[in-house]
Amino acid sequence: MWLKPEEILLKNALKLWVAEKGNEYFVLQRRRGYGEGGGGLTGLLVGTLDTMMDSTSKVAPFRILHQTPDSQIYWSIACGGTKEEINQHWEWLEKNIMRTLSVFDSSDDITSFVQGKIRGLIAEEGKVSGVQEDDPEKFREALLRFEKWFDLPQKEKLVTYYSCSYWRGRVPCQGWLYLSTNFLNCQASSIYLYLDTVLSFHLVVSWNEIWRLEKTSNVILTESIHVLANGEDHYFSMFLHLSETFLIMEQLADYSIKRLFDKETFQEEPSLSDPLQITKRGLETNARNEQFRAFFRLPKEENLLEVYESFLWVPFSHFNTLGKICLSESYLCFASQDGSQCHVIIPMREVIGVEKPDRSSRALTVCVRGKRALRFSEVRDFERLGNAIRRRCGMTGIRGECQNLINHFEDNPEEVAMMVGQKESSKTVSNEALMTVFHPQDAENLDPKMLKEKMKEQSWNIHFSEYGRGTSMFCTKKTRDLIVRGVPEALRGELWMLFSGAVNDMAVNPGYYSEIVDKSLGTSTLATDEIERDLHRSLPEHPAFQSDTGISALRRVLTAYAYRNPKIGYCQAMNILTSVLLLYAKEEEAFWLLVAVCERMLPDYFNRRIIGALVDQAVFEELIRMHLTQLTEHMTDLTFFSSVSLSWFLTLFISVLPIESAVNVVDCFFYDGIKAILQLGLAVLDYNMEGLISSHDDAEAVTILSKFFDNVTNKDSPLPQTVQQNSVGNNDKASSLSKVDISDLIKEAYEKYGDMKSEEVERMRKRNKLYVIQTLEDTTKQNVLRVVSQEVKFSASQLDNLYALFKRQHFLSCYWTMNSPVLLHHDPSLAYLEQYQLGFHQFRVLFSLLEPWSLCSDNDALFLWAFRLLDENQDGLVNFKEFCCALDILYSGTFTNKLKFLFKLHQPPGNSSEGQMIVVHMTHLCLKTALSTGKGKVDLQAYLKQWQDEILKKEESIKDLPRINQAQFIQFSKTLYNLFHGDPEEESLYRAVARVTSLLLRMEEVGRRLQEPTSPTQAAPEGALLNREACSTPERSSDTPCATITLEAGSIPQEVEWSFAFEQILASLLNEPVLVRFFERPVDIQARLDHAKGAQLKAKTNK
Repeated sequence: MWLKPEEILLKNALKLWVAEKGNEYFVLQRRRGYGEGGGGLTGLLVGTLDTMMDSTSKVAPFRILHQTPDSQIYWSIACGGTKEEINQHWEWLEKNIMRTLSVFDSSDDITSFVQGKIRGLIAEEGKVSGVQEDDPEKFREALLRFEKWFDLPQKEKLVTYYSCSYWRGRVPCQGWLYLSTNFLNCQASSIYLYLDTVLSFHLVVSWNEIWRLEKTSNVILTESIHVLANGEDHYFSMFLHLSETFLIMEQLADYSIKRLFDKETFQEEPSLSDPLQITKRGLETNARNEQFRAFFRLPKEENLLEVYESFLWVPFSHFNTLGKICLSESYLCFASQDGSQCHVIIPMREVIGVEKPDRSSRALTVCVRGKRALRFSEVRDFERLGNAIRRRCGMTGIRGECQNLINHFEDNPEEVAMMVGQKESSKTVSNEALMTVFHPQDAENLDPKMLKEKMKEQSWNIHFSEYGRGTSMFCTKKTRDLIVRGVPEALRGELWMLFSGAVNDMAVNPGYYSEIVDKSLGTSTLATDEIERDLHRSLPEHPAFQSDTGISALRRVLTAYAYRNPKIGYCQAMNILTSVLLLYAKEEEAFWLLVAVCERMLPDYFNRRIIGALVDQAVFEELIRMHLTQLTEHMTDLTFFSSVSLSWFLTLFISVLPIESAVNVVDCFFYDGIKAILQLGLAVLDYNMEGLISSHDDAEAVTILSKFFDNVTNKDSPLPQTVQQNSVGNNDKASSLSKVDISDLIKEAYEKYGDMKSEEVERMRKRNKLYVIQTLEDTTKQNVLRVVSQEVKFSASQLDNLYALFKRQHFLSCYWTMNSPVLLHHDPSLAYLEQYQLGFHQFRVLFSLLEPWSLCSDNDALFLWAFRLLDENQDGLVNFKEFCCALDILYSGTFTNKLKFLFKLHQPPGNSSEGQMIVVHMTHLCLKTALSTGKGKVDLQAYLKQWQDEILKKEESIKDLPRINQAQFIQFSKTLYNLFHGDPEEESLYRAVARVTSLLLRMEEVGRRLQEPTSPTQAAPEGALLNREACSTPERSSDTPCATITLEAGSIPQEVEWSFAFEQILASLLNEPVLVRFFERPVDIQARLDHAKGAQLKAKTNK
């Protein structure tokens, strides 16, 4: 490795180095303790010192120094980990530098020339490797070590590296942790003084194989990183940067999981769009952007651009609060130091002016619509911030403009709507919330419930006057207190829009909903069929959904969302949630609320595998263990709570609580997110603790929880009895139980579990997502192996190893590109066998590693024929079952079955013309595209018929096989020759094949003579026969078995058409015992599997 030239004053400092070779200008040195001799006691001490050093201080065992005859100063210009590596550098110097140095007269000129050459080499290497780090010199050195130690494909991108200790049991091994795009790599060493040796090892783990990634601590280690992969635990510790290392590891694992397993919701971030260009800086930026968007509930397009520390004047508290200003392209946000005291979101569209009233205090005043202003002080770079805000708002910095603009909008209120960008809604879209239509409030009704409702509204109006109203309202602890007590019916839709961030989505997309409603209505897809089926199951007891008004609005919202997001389309539970949204929000607002829930607040919930809900259930189990220890002691298996709570998460308790109580839960959800649902779930279990502990089985526990939910009421609800839901368990037993008010239950949840931080919940989500995804993948594997095991003779462990190799080969085609056909085809909703498949290039690599015979030369054509033969549906992909069945024939099949497989390789569809295969493949590709676009309905009957045909498919008889023609027979003979390459009985096998082919040709000639005794073309097979016999002579070289076959299709006149049946070939080969022994000889499949594990990453896949 070339080094940036550095000055060294003492050539043999402390006698740590030994000269290996040298000349007038350069010297190659070896560090004591390495290489031959070891250096005795001194060498042992030096080796021990190097091993125990921190990895950033380790010294390479070989180096090259530059010197000039008249100087005592030396310059280090290269180092190497092995003698071979350093000798390559030495040879390059002798070949390219030495001759040139003799022309210089000055030692300074020689040194300058050498240094310039070395820097040029380093610069060229940097261009090739694409190093873009803060310290490119150190990163380049690490990159060279990474490439040398792990021997991964050249496309694999090193993201960053850290010094670490890897723990083998209780023994720490000092080394390096290299984090690349697709792999976690570790190189570590441990020294054993009593053995006078240093043991090194390498660890390579794919990110997509990790089950657990978490920070842990124990008696020995105060803090470490725990990685669980492939059933093995790995622990890494480090003195510095542990949190930074864990964050990068978490980001890489999450990126890999999303890209490879969960692509339904994978959003391409600009910094992560190309796996070959991922950097540490890009990952850190992505993590920061995700946290910024999640905290302030901003659209996914927003990225954090600048952060300023400042004070914000809080008028309702009359003091300045310290916090941070976060600036994105379209929003100015502020959060107090702990994030809980207050935060505010100011859309740039609401800003009407920026002033700098006081330069001494570095203050900045931002004026927004509604005669409001926010004053920021002690902003370090307040002028830059002011200019940035003006630039994003398209303003000029004239002092006093704020008040002028405020006055202008007060005098011209009609321009406010124009500024927001609202458009007139479509005539088909309802502009009123269903609750106002079916339950209008009676202003003259002064019953106690309505009076209390009016008092709630008055409390909120006071809050608005103090804290502001609309998008730039201050959110504080008082806001949360009002939410917990319950939101007034009249304000519910407005506040849901505000707290969810949906108000911003709607404001920047004027007319979007009406447009997609017009486009989506009338379409017929699988999603629309499911929507129609569930329309009348959505709050059927509510008058709004007993009429066409409510049903039509629900249909439009769900169909429009399915059109907007076909990756999700429609999922059960979306209808229940949307029904409640339509009760309190206008139709367009309900649509954007649904967008906020599905795409931002509950990610991955509403897809085919409901991964998000499963992740939050795992988080819920973890919280139960932390907070309800008495319950966990009684019920060690908490999977019961996962099954019973699934509907709680999917419907936000709407499906288990009366509607008048459930809306209070939705209030809290839109303010606090999933944290509110988790808190309430814990409170429900805590409330029923005694009954759950005394329950004897799961059924009894379910009954206890059902009765509890039936008795949850909302004593403050102003809704009439015709609108309120009757309890499902409204019987004597249910009525005998005490009623629980939803406000009290929510208040208790916040008091007991409100200290739970949203950031901690997000960390738990990420930690558990890996485990949930891998559990689903393991279920897929078990189902696949159960099906395939009935078809093959491999043992369970062998099948398990085969599946791991097959799946890894699938992912190897996806690691370094975003547009891999295999990755684009992967769909978790497909049948288990179809989820992981191989294209031809991936199949060729894996099949060549596992096939039982060592084929001579390059046999891409043979692999292509095998691929086509196995690809029964001609879609250009082979699934695991097809792959295993082929290997099972080659390893465990009878002589007849193995020969039949080879025979069929040389017939269509295996041995077909390329043009014919392209037409078939394109036909199937067009069919798959048509089905995936959702423009037409999926023909389920066709799938059922295909499945039935698979069941009824009878075993193929050898009599059913078509005859093999002359060109196919020639290629079949060549294939047999290729199989014997390197076999101990190679020569005998060649002779046996020659005898068989000669016999078959004679039989064909005899048959032809009997049919046509005067045929003028009879001499052609004779000539061919002579060529074949020539191949079988002992004098031919066994090193080139393929080159001696001279029988070609073109050597036979086209008039002569001859062919062989499979029975003829089988009978002839059975007469050769050496051939029978070869095909019936057992092959150690486990040895091939072990070899494939080590060679799979190194095998080249040509694209």
